[in-house]
Amino acid sequence: MNITFNNRDPVYLQVVRYFKEEMATGRLKGGQEIPSRRELAGLLQINPNTAQKAYKEMEEQKLITTAGNSPSRITTDKHILNTIREELIQEAVGVFVQSISKIGLPTDELLRVVKENYEAERGREVSE
Repeated sequence: MNITFNNRDPVYLQVVRYFKEEMATGRLKGGQEIPSRRELAGLLQINPNTAQKAYKEMEEQKLITTAGNSPSRITTDKHILNTIREELIQEAVGVFVQSISKIGLPTDELLRVVKENYEAERGREVSE
């Protein structure tokens, strides 16, 4: 697990976001077992109470399920998994549009630049 924490957002919410990103990219699959709260705290070097709070938040959002003393698992609900992906895309696009709109590029030019940069980035990921 590789999370770089920032000083702006609560750590537990950053942990939740990390799990959402891992689910959206398919690195965490529906039904997959995740570390216990204590294990997660140790892996991320965070307070166990913070890990507990992150798991509680993920359970409330139905991102994970925990039955009795069984390990927590990623949800298998396709609707929730699709919603997570859509949420992350909309958030990223919203931030991008807000920052780029100040420049006032014509839409076709903006789309061309975005496409070129996106394809270049995907090419770098594939070659790694």
